[in-house]
Amino acid sequence: MNILFLCTGNSCRSILGEATFNHLAPDGWRAMSAGSKPAGYVHPRSIALLEREGISTAGYHSKSWDNLPLRPDIVITVCSNAAGETCPAFLGPVMRAHWGVEDPAHATGTELEIDAAFKAAYDILRFRIEAFLCLPLEELKNLPGRMKIELDRIGTLLP
Repeated sequence: MNILFLCTGNSCRSILGEATFNHLAPDGWRAMSAGSKPAGYVHPRSIALLEREGISTAGYHSKSWDNLPLRPDIVITVCSNAAGETCPAFLGPVMRAHWGVEDPAHATGTELEIDAAFKAAYDILRFRIEAFLCLPLEELKNLPGRMKIELDRIGTLLP
């Protein structure tokens, strides 16, 4: 199964989701990320955070949804509705879920406050990914209605 973490810029949240999912995922599950308007770079704080968490950053880059290597089975948007962001709508026959997270790239304040915003985004995504990976995934692959319910429920969870 292929999961796409999707946002607009593909420089922070979707990269954090992709890297964290791939770090934790069982065999047969793979994540990728993309943006509708990619920033063209991965935010250095995202890279530094992943490295501190012991997650490989090799090969991750900001990319367009027009250049996906595989067709996703599940698309998870990570834009934050609370911040008034409009998430891109991925067109195609895929299951969709929304796991909104505030964009740490827009955080302001001291260096510690900005780092805390990145850590908060990572913690939310990791918590949700871990909750997803605790599901009976092999069973749910064949029950799309139940999979969708679980994905939507997980999108509301906070650590």
